[in-house]
Amino acid sequence: MLPPGSTVGILGVGQLGRMLASAATKLGFHAAAYGPGAVRSPAGMAAKPFEGDYLDVDAVTTFAKRCDVVTYEFENVPAETAAAVAASGTPLAPNAEALAASQERLREKTLFRDLGIGTVPFWQVDSADDLRTALAEAGPSIAKTRRFGYDGKGQARLTGSEDADAVWRELGEAPLLLEGFASFEREVSLIAARARSGDIAFFDLCENHHEGGILARSMIPAQADDRLVQQARQASKAILERLNYVGVLTVEFFVTKDGLLANEMAPRVHNSGHHTLEACSVSQFEQHIRAVTGWPLRPAATLRPSELLNLIGDQVNGWEKLVAEPGTDLTLYGKAEARPGRKMGHMVRPL
Repeated sequence: MLPPGSTVGILGVGQLGRMLASAATKLGFHAAAYGPGAVRSPAGMAAKPFEGDYLDVDAVTTFAKRCDVVTYEFENVPAETAAAVAASGTPLAPNAEALAASQERLREKTLFRDLGIGTVPFWQVDSADDLRTALAEAGPSIAKTRRFGYDGKGQARLTGSEDADAVWRELGEAPLLLEGFASFEREVSLIAARARSGDIAFFDLCENHHEGGILARSMIPAQADDRLVQQARQASKAILERLNYVGVLTVEFFVTKDGLLANEMAPRVHNSGHHTLEACSVSQFEQHIRAVTGWPLRPAATLRPSELLNLIGDQVNGWEKLVAEPGTDLTLYGKAEARPGRKMGHMVRPL
């Protein structure tokens, strides 16, 4: 167990980094955040900022040596960055294997399959010819870049009759994953944490609604019977243990008439869990800090059923009205520019 006064380093300087830093300081830790634009970033409002490029190995190493443990707020941290932290001698949690598994969609889906976790059918695509062959088998489907896609970016919905060469060019002539469509009722996510001791704590399932590929609304707890809850927990537990994972892991699922299909995982705190701050006995952010510093986890009970509404782009301009709304908890991320599709804040209110 790291004692209070130790330093938790965070790779990434966005709003998740800011909320992790706040959780760390609540427990008596110092927090430091590394990344481009750190000084004027959301994370820089709550953590000591360290400006630097993720591929600057010397700067990453210097940062890591000033910390007692290093974690991250987003899964696209370059492998070279994770390697530099590991070489510094400072523990990295979650580990580099978990980071690599979540960064590459084919590797992620293959992990699910190897663990016996259901997924939609998928095909490996490394060329326009591969895409042509896969489309003939898949029919209506979605093509995704295997790296760096989020919030609906790097994706194309297909009918199965598209010009494979044109789609291949549109998505950057990069390796793809082609996924068949699933007939599903809704989407849910499970946030879980695994401690260094191996203990696991689960939050309740969240039910999620997306608009334009971006999470718009999330509710905790989701309406789900014990069968679905146990299926989600068993899948998450299998992933956590296979990866010898430490920290918070989020797994997103499709709910079908036959049960759950795993969609993707995130090796970090997650947008669908922001309302754990107001709704639960412990927040996902404190739970993550507890895990990576070796502290015991807390039971993650839902105390107040709640909904989260993301403020996307210029929706944040209504903050004066929202901050006066009774029963609403408003969190603004401190981002300078409200661009279309950019998450600027969120609000939480009881269901």
